[in-house]
Amino acid sequence: VVGGRGLRREADLALVRETGCGYHVCHVSTKESVALIRQAKRDGLDVTCETGPHYLVLTDMDLQEDGRFKMNPPVRSAADRDALIEGLLDGTIDMIATDHAPHSAEEKARGLEGSLMGVVGLETAFSVLYTHLVQKGVLRLEKRIELLHGNPCRRFGIEASPENIYMTVGAAASIAISVSAVTEPGDEVIVISPYFPEYKVWIETAGCACVEVPAHVPDFQPDIDALAAAIGPKTSAVIINTPNNPVGAVYSRASLEALADLLSTKEAELGRELYLISDEPYREIVYDGIEVPYVPNVYARTLVCYSYSKSLSLPGERIGYIYVSDRMDNAAQVVAAVAGAGRALGYICAPVLFQRVIAACVDEPSDVASYAANRALLTEGLAALGYEFVEPQGAFYLWVRALEDDAQTFSDRAKAHELLLVPSDSFGVGGWVRVSYCIARDTIERSMPAFKALMEEYRG
Repeated sequence: VVGGRGLRREADLALVRETGCGYHVCHVSTKESVALIRQAKRDGLDVTCETGPHYLVLTDMDLQEDGRFKMNPPVRSAADRDALIEGLLDGTIDMIATDHAPHSAEEKARGLEGSLMGVVGLETAFSVLYTHLVQKGVLRLEKRIELLHGNPCRRFGIEASPENIYMTVGAAASIAISVSAVTEPGDEVIVISPYFPEYKVWIETAGCACVEVPAHVPDFQPDIDALAAAIGPKTSAVIINTPNNPVGAVYSRASLEALADLLSTKEAELGRELYLISDEPYREIVYDGIEVPYVPNVYARTLVCYSYSKSLSLPGERIGYIYVSDRMDNAAQVVAAVAGAGRALGYICAPVLFQRVIAACVDEPSDVASYAANRALLTEGLAALGYEFVEPQGAFYLWVRALEDDAQTFSDRAKAHELLLVPSDSFGVGGWVRVSYCIARDTIERSMPAFKALMEEYRG
């Protein structure tokens, strides 16, 4: 439940008392809510809550005619802010969330009334809390870490045993190892198209068949009926990628829960384990505050394949991990298989230097605001020229409809205008191209005349 003032909160807590259910409050911003939650905890109710860094620092006296200050809920009075800090210190408030909902500079430049609601949270949470609370002696650094990390993990059941984490040379190594770990030659591994082309290489290297199942169009979510038809006695795993490369779709909780139900049903029907390999290098790069559900909390037999090269903008450098879900009933055996597959494939040890880098940078945020600004610039420019595309929810790619059925020919013609587009054929579908916007803003601006000339060439 998102935070508000007292009346609705009282009604919610009455339901908690009546039903005995758990209750978590997001974005607490008022002294009334703090008081109600404090009393509910004293009464033994299963209640937790969080607030955001901006509510702990800003007040309504800081408001200016500036869209950067527009958020929901709004910043409150000094008395509300002080009550929130007191709630942190006495344990009433359990955690601090970033409330990360970035917008482009243009979207926040329309004044307090005209700008979109939302603030950049990932990039600022640590520095704001450290500067205004830790350095001023209000909050210990250890307490800040507990509020941002430890308590959320405990509340939402995200527990990762160290022995279930295997460090790798990035997500590519993670996926190749995971596929080899949970399959045997002759098995089938399902991918959802469009998909990252190397999946097929790694699957076939393991001696398995790559089974392509098209995503549901136009939202590019998993097509549960098509997946149900594709899962058979030789299926060992399904690979998902959310946020998705190349489309930018983020799988919703409803889609993941439907997929989990399907896999559980098929496991019982087929009498064999079905693994979900979740490729997640773009997990932090999402827009408009969209939720990226944590897959191990949805399906127990999950292997998470992660890389820091995207979230920390480290092109050319590779460091990541495989996490074998603690909820998996055969986790110990799968971890052993992962370690064995890593050695067999030649991934003997993730670079120690970058393991130390990650230990120091693990909480550093992604620069999502820059990607969001580039996304807005590119989509608005191409839309004005008449191009069709899928609005990306995450990652930093734009999936654009080719101006002819043959994506390769279209990409070749684009090269004459110095546009380097990736044809969709290698992603398992035809008729589209992938455009990357993890580039300089100036490059996008200078590309618009070229895209215009390409469109005019096809229009004749």
